[in-house]
Amino acid sequence: MQSPAQQVSTIEPGSVIEPAVTVQDLWHRYTSGGDWTIAGLSLDLAPGELVGLLGPSGCGKTTLLRLIAGFECPSRGTVRMAGRDVAGAGRWLPPERRRVGMVFQDYALFPHLDAWANACFGLRAGADRDRVRWLLELLGLEGLARRYPHELSGGQRQRLALVRALAPRPAVLLLDEPFSNLDVEVRLRLRSELQGVLRECGTSGLLVTHDPEEALAVCDRVAVLEKGVLQQCATPHELVARPATPFVGRFVLQGNLLPAGRDGGGISTPLGPMQWLEPPAVGAGPAAGSSEVLIAQADVAFTPSREGRAEVMGREFLGQDWRYQVRCDALRLRLRLPLSEDLPRGCRGDLSLRQGARGQLFCGGEPLPVMAVAAADPSPD
Repeated sequence: MQSPAQQVSTIEPGSVIEPAVTVQDLWHRYTSGGDWTIAGLSLDLAPGELVGLLGPSGCGKTTLLRLIAGFECPSRGTVRMAGRDVAGAGRWLPPERRRVGMVFQDYALFPHLDAWANACFGLRAGADRDRVRWLLELLGLEGLARRYPHELSGGQRQRLALVRALAPRPAVLLLDEPFSNLDVEVRLRLRSELQGVLRECGTSGLLVTHDPEEALAVCDRVAVLEKGVLQQCATPHELVARPATPFVGRFVLQGNLLPAGRDGGGISTPLGPMQWLEPPAVGAGPAAGSSEVLIAQADVAFTPSREGRAEVMGREFLGQDWRYQVRCDALRLRLRLPLSEDLPRGCRGDLSLRQGARGQLFCGGEPLPVMAVAAADPSPD
C-alpha cells in the first residue's frame, strides 16, 4: 500500500496552504467566574508539523487538546481546522466530524477486543481495511493482530493505540502524554519514531508533555504554557538560544534566575558582576525589583568554605556529573558540577559565576545577552 507521503500532490502552484489547526485568541474556564484554564491563546499547526505543548501540571495543555478535539467549548475565540471554523464565532462542529485522532497515556484499548478489532474500531462499516494492515506493519505489529491487549507489552499497546487513532485518516493527531507509562528504553524508541510515522501518514501532531527533554528532542516547534498563557512558541534551537520569558528559561532550560540591578555601566547580581554583550538601547537595563538574569546550571561555581553562606541541600548523580540543590540566603539554585567535585549534603561554601559565563537579562521587552566578568575562584590574599 502506498503511504500518503508517497502519493502525488494535487496542490496548484501558488495556492495558499491553510494551517492544519489555527487557534485564535482562545479563552476557556470550567466554571463561571473561575480561573481561566486557557487565556488569550493563539497558535498555528502547519500541515505535517509536530508541535509540543510543554508546561507543568495544570497549565492548560490537556484542556487545549480537548478544545481542539471538540470535547470542550471555548468561552471566547475560535478554533479553525483546514481553513474552516469548527468552534467559536457561532460555529460548532462535533468531534466525530473534525478528522481528529487522539492517543492517551493509558492507551484506552478495549480489553475484550483483539488487536485487529481495536485497530478497526473507529472505521465506518465497509471502510477499506488495507490501511490498518499497512499501519500494523509500519508500527511493527504484524503477526500480533489476534492478540488481546493483556497479551501485548506496554510499548506494543501504545503502538496499537497509534494504529487505531491513525486508521480513520485524521488530519491531526492529538497525543496526551502518550509515553509517560513506558519504561525508558521503549519510551526513547517510540518517541524517536513518532515524527517518521506522522510523516508517512501525512498527519500533523500536537504532543502534550511536561518533559522538556522530550519536547525538544522530537518536536518541530515547542509551545510553552504557564497558567493557560502561551509564553513562547519556537523551534527547539530558538527556545534554548533565546528564551522569551524567565519562566521559559527556568522550566524549559532548568536554568537559575538571579535578581539583577545596575552597577555603573554593567549589571550586578548576588553572585558577581556582569557586562553587556551588545550595547543596550537607550533606557534599557535592569530596574530594581523586576529584573532577572538567567544562568545555566554549569555556569555557577561552588567553593567549599566553613564560613560560606551557601549550603548543599541535596544532590543527584547524573552519570557524567552531579546536580546539586543549593541554598544561599533567599536563593534556591541548581548547580551542575563535574564528578570530581563530590560535595556532601550540608557542605557549606561560596558561590560565584564562572569567568565568561553567558546569560540572558530579563528586564521587560526582549531579553538581553550578558556575560560574567568575575573569576570563579576568589583571588589569593
